[in-house]
Amino acid sequence: MKRLSIPFGVGLILAAVVVCLVPAPKVMAADMRKSYADLEQKRRDMAAQAAKELAAARAEALENAQAIKKDKDALVSAIATLKSQNSRLRTANGGLQEKIDVLADEQAKLQTSLEESRMVNKELAGFVRTCAKDLNSLLVQSPQSAFDKDRNSFLAPVVNQERFWSMDDLRQMCDILFGEILASGQVGLGRGMVVDRQGKDREARILSIGNFTSLYVLTDDQGRESETGFLLYSDQSSRFFALSKLPSKKFADQINAYLAGQSDCVPVDISKGGALRRFTHELNLLDQVPKGGPLVWPILALLGIAVLILVERLVFFWRRQIRVEPFMAKLSPLLASGNWQACRDLMQANKRGFIPRVLLKALPVREQTRTDMENVLQEAILAEIPPIERFLSTLGMLAAIAPLMGLLGTVTGMINTFHVITYYGAGDPRMMSGGISEALVTTMLGLTVAIPIMLFHTLLSRRVETQISTMEEKSVAFVNMVFKARNGCRPREISSATDSNQN
Repeated sequence: MKRLSIPFGVGLILAAVVVCLVPAPKVMAADMRKSYADLEQKRRDMAAQAAKELAAARAEALENAQAIKKDKDALVSAIATLKSQNSRLRTANGGLQEKIDVLADEQAKLQTSLEESRMVNKELAGFVRTCAKDLNSLLVQSPQSAFDKDRNSFLAPVVNQERFWSMDDLRQMCDILFGEILASGQVGLGRGMVVDRQGKDREARILSIGNFTSLYVLTDDQGRESETGFLLYSDQSSRFFALSKLPSKKFADQINAYLAGQSDCVPVDISKGGALRRFTHELNLLDQVPKGGPLVWPILALLGIAVLILVERLVFFWRRQIRVEPFMAKLSPLLASGNWQACRDLMQANKRGFIPRVLLKALPVREQTRTDMENVLQEAILAEIPPIERFLSTLGMLAAIAPLMGLLGTVTGMINTFHVITYYGAGDPRMMSGGISEALVTTMLGLTVAIPIMLFHTLLSRRVETQISTMEEKSVAFVNMVFKARNGCRPREISSATDSNQN
């Protein structure tokens, strides 16, 4: 540490000041000399101290100068070393820059190759994902999944992009696809669970014909086959559901015969269930009748009346039906021999027939003239005609009314349809289906009722005409046989009979 040194002149000045400030009296002279001596001593001490401090400062300055020189030499040496290193680094940097340029070119090439590979991999991944989705949809919609519900579970991570696909996934996809192809062309028979027509799970024998049609056979508690039908596959639940409508007996027999190995033929729905679903929604005539509106019931009432009339007419003709030719063959010898009582008994025995009843009316007037007998027979025939023709005109009227009522239902149905179009527009066809259904069903029902009524009316009309013609023919034959037996076939009577036949 440096010490403060006071110069010698400064000490004199301070002493003079002190002397001047000391009082002049003699009392104080000794003190002044003493003080001066003290000050002088202090001055000498201070000078010595200053000299000592000066020497120390010079020594310290010399040491500092030497240290600075030493540091300067070290710095100069370090700078030279750094310059040398900098030169070497600059040279090395030039070589590294060339390597960097080369590596940059390689990096650009690798980046381009990486982008191309990335695009190829992305395209390949998209293709694999698309194939996985298609395969998943195929497996979900395949009836074979009802027997193995988890066979498409490995596709979920690939489809949902939860992980990148692997070669094992591709191999498994190929195996599953080829297995599905083989199963779609095979006929399999086994046991499995189905949902029956009551909505209950039951075990059944299942016959799968590829992916087209599946059949089932249910057994009762005794092991006997109780129900045979078609199955529909639901891809929502991967289960088989029994068709709500059982097949006809013909189809059921074919299925049972095929399962028993007795036939090579079995019904197959090549539309994969489309035809079967349409089959369940098909409506027969009884199902369509309620959709025809209120006019359906009058048309059905006409049909009921016509059926009653037809039944009554059939019973009527059946009760009065006799074998005419055998009857006339028995009557002819009796008339030729003049055995009138036997003729009456024969007619009474066959009185339920039209011809015996007509001829029985003419038997009491057998002794009268031909004209009288013919008039009696004609009157008897006319009396039998009303019961024969009863309800015939009514049946014809019903046959004419039925299609007219169907046409009326068509008109009312179309009016309802136009009202719906007026209020709701024609955007939703289901809004118009009620009126159109009413129009078509009433027309169909009217024609369905009218056609058989007209057919039976025609048949009954021909039956009535045939019956009347037969009565007239046998009446003329009866008159001829009576007159031959009674008069021995006189010329006048024969000519009269000829005139009557001509009339």
